[in-house]
Amino acid sequence: QVQLVESGGGLVQPGGSMRLSCAASGSILSINAMGWYRQAPGKERELVATIFSGGRTNYGDSVKGRFTISRDNAKNTVYLQMNSLKPEDTAVYYCNADIWQFGASSFYNHWGRGTQVTVSS
Repeated sequence: QVQLVESGGGLVQPGGSMRLSCAASGSILSINAMGWYRQAPGKERELVATIFSGGRTNYGDSVKGRFTISRDNAKNTVYLQMNSLKPEDTAVYYCNADIWQFGASSFYNHWGRGTQVTVSS
């Protein structure tokens, strides 16, 4: 079994910063892409950022220049540094990863349970 566990969410004031972490655990052989998505009330889930095993990154337009994604391959962990936060960044943030488990025949996509980020004064 594989688990993705997010941490670091909470309440922050507009203009503030917050760092999210997501650790993958279980019978993991390899991880390709890791990333973050978010879903605000009444809206569809959207891409925040992804990072591939080689380090290439991809960001959603609304967070470019404010958020930075990184990963520690040795710890199977992905981070999201969020700066200059805005009220419209309020959402549940979900971790996502393509993981090859021992005994599997390919990568499979996995989701975390999500962590709430609220930007409000």
